[in-house]
Amino acid sequence: MDKVLSVENLGTNLHDTLLGMVMSAGLMVKFVLIILFFFSIVSWAIIFSRYVFFRRMERESNTFLEYFWGKKQFGPIFDIAKKYNNSPFAKMFIAGYVELGTMKKTEEGGVQASDSAAPLSFEITEGEAIERTLKKVMNREIARMETAVPFLATTGNTTPFIGLFGTVWGIMDSFRHIGIKGSANIAVVAPGISEALIATAVGLFTAIPAVVAYNHYVTRINRMAVEMENFMTDFLNIVERHFLKGHKRAH
Repeated sequence: MDKVLSVENLGTNLHDTLLGMVMSAGLMVKFVLIILFFFSIVSWAIIFSRYVFFRRMERESNTFLEYFWGKKQFGPIFDIAKKYNNSPFAKMFIAGYVELGTMKKTEEGGVQASDSAAPLSFEITEGEAIERTLKKVMNREIARMETAVPFLATTGNTTPFIGLFGTVWGIMDSFRHIGIKGSANIAVVAPGISEALIATAVGLFTAIPAVVAYNHYVTRINRMAVEMENFMTDFLNIVERHFLKGHKRAH
């Protein structure tokens, strides 16, 4: 007898299991659940892929910055920077170094045909051009970090309402069946309402991790953007101190 009761307590009835409630739900509720499962799968894929991306990026960035501040010459740093494809700081340095080298060659070819006022004018343009190049790379890297992250915000904002829609539709369907059967006892009402409420539960289950992950990744992106701004300022200061001012004294 105890064995029979224990089996009954586990819920042999199809309606007593989570899977059973999903399978016995109405067509609209099932459609809503399919949409929510899609959002959930994509969201978790983004969460894990962004985790791997940020972990690799931060590891390579820390290694590059340690090397950058430990060296005194741009040439060796440039050779090392090309190995860190996932570091935005390395990409900024490469772009700034290439731009600096390009303008230096242009300057050497143009000074001979220019007047004495040209070097001062060119020096100002040179610094601005390097800064624009660094900002362009920085904005591109920020956009790369933000890839797919807005989908998490969309998931967090929409899936609770999608689940609520499924619940409301399921409850409406339950009351329609009550009207057809002409009975409103708990045995008739409970199964339909429980099937409907599962849509709200799945919607919240989908939304909560997406919102937490979105806030976490946005914080990391903002922090990285500030660090990139600081690196750009430091790079420009180094260039101005060791190249632009030296160039000015030479002329």
